[in-house]
Amino acid sequence: MAQDTTNARAKKPSGKGAGRKGNGGKKSGPRKAESASDRQQVHTKRRGEKRAQAYRRLAQRYAEEAAVTLPTVLTGQARREHVRATILEDHAERLEAHAQGTDLKFKELAKDLYKYFRGTALVFYRDIAGTDAALPKVLLLGDVHPGNFGVMPNRDNVPIFSVNDFDEVTYGPFTWDLKRGATGFVLGAKCEGGLKKKKRRKVAACFLQGYIRGLRHFAEHETETHEVIRMDNAPPIIARLFEEAASSRDAWLREKHHDEQRKGFRASDEIEPVSSRRDEFQQHVERLAETNAICKGGRCGDLKVKDVAVRHGAGTASLGLARFYVMLEGPNGDGCDDIIVEFKRARSSALDGIVPTGDLDPGKLADRIAKGQRVHLPNGDAFYGAIEIEGKSFLTRERAPYREDMDLDDLDYDAWREYADACGFSLALAHARSDDAGAIDHDVEPAILKAMEPHDLFVDDVVCFAEEAARRIKKDWKAYKRDWKLGGLSRKALEL
Repeated sequence: MAQDTTNARAKKPSGKGAGRKGNGGKKSGPRKAESASDRQQVHTKRRGEKRAQAYRRLAQRYAEEAAVTLPTVLTGQARREHVRATILEDHAERLEAHAQGTDLKFKELAKDLYKYFRGTALVFYRDIAGTDAALPKVLLLGDVHPGNFGVMPNRDNVPIFSVNDFDEVTYGPFTWDLKRGATGFVLGAKCEGGLKKKKRRKVAACFLQGYIRGLRHFAEHETETHEVIRMDNAPPIIARLFEEAASSRDAWLREKHHDEQRKGFRASDEIEPVSSRRDEFQQHVERLAETNAICKGGRCGDLKVKDVAVRHGAGTASLGLARFYVMLEGPNGDGCDDIIVEFKRARSSALDGIVPTGDLDPGKLADRIAKGQRVHLPNGDAFYGAIEIEGKSFLTRERAPYREDMDLDDLDYDAWREYADACGFSLALAHARSDDAGAIDHDVEPAILKAMEPHDLFVDDVVCFAEEAARRIKKDWKAYKRDWKLGGLSRKALEL
């Protein structure tokens, strides 16, 4: 029975000084009123957390029971509202902060189906929440598609070809990368390549077959700890990408970054110099150098910050997130060999809480991303790391003259197949390192090869998944475009 607490309540003080602090009779200062904006931000954050928790429970229940409805069964208006709510939740922080670039991102996604796919990973992954829990796990790249492979520098400043975007990296079933990747190749071949359905199927199949070929290679030769794809051992289509990426650092800096005196950044629509922050970023660079064991001397010179700029309009999924470019003075001192280091705001992985990871913990924010890069790339970029700026987590990496992605709209059908095969092989190399540099405690290659048997059926299953997912994504995109035109992807819509 509930206890009557009427008489137990403390009586209001009376007499002189009542309601005042024991500070000489002076009243305490007025409490700062909570603004409507503050209350709305708290409300929005709690609502987002509630939805995220619901999907964590859904993923866990599906992994354990395999009998819980996933969002893929939603149709019509219910599906439209689910997709809208998920995209708003994913961009809540950016919308609340009026982050520059958020509206631009929404506009870009409305223009192009393939960009929409790339920029809405959370919708994709919630559709498969908790699935494939019993399959072998690897360190997932998390956002596999044709645009997330390319040429980049390793720690010795030598160009290599590999997976190149680790923002979503986390542990989970190997199939999650293959399903996302196959769907990406179906949509990329459609939107960028203009290929018909039958040819799109074959392109996606080549991606999966390249993956199987890679796993067989590493299971037999066990070279994943040190093997990389360089210009001398790359397939012809990737060798051509190396040739296209070849550029002198002097010309690249002069054309894209330096001002007329080569003393700092040149202002443009994309680059906004903030030279007043040089001293601040000098400290960040010194902390990064200590953490990553980057020594002064050689190509790094004295690690002196020459200039700082805000970078606008970069990326697809990351549009609207803070991003800085930091120019380090090269050893020659004349600008010809300066180094550009990017500081990019990190966020949680779109797979967080919905991918079955078991007890494997990838870490948090930029630290998770940096660790993932070190697992996937042997002897990777020396500047790839994690730094905290004003309480926010930032990923760091070098921008290089020979950092190059494939021009997908230049590929014909045969080139699409060759490129897809090379990307599949590259992904297999990244996955194969999960038990060498990562947290997996058993040999992953034979375990995955066995789980995919019979391999022809596995390839067909994943291709069929990709085609079905692509059709669903196209319907989602059409509803998204309508929502965007009607103001459904705005800060005001977030508050409703």
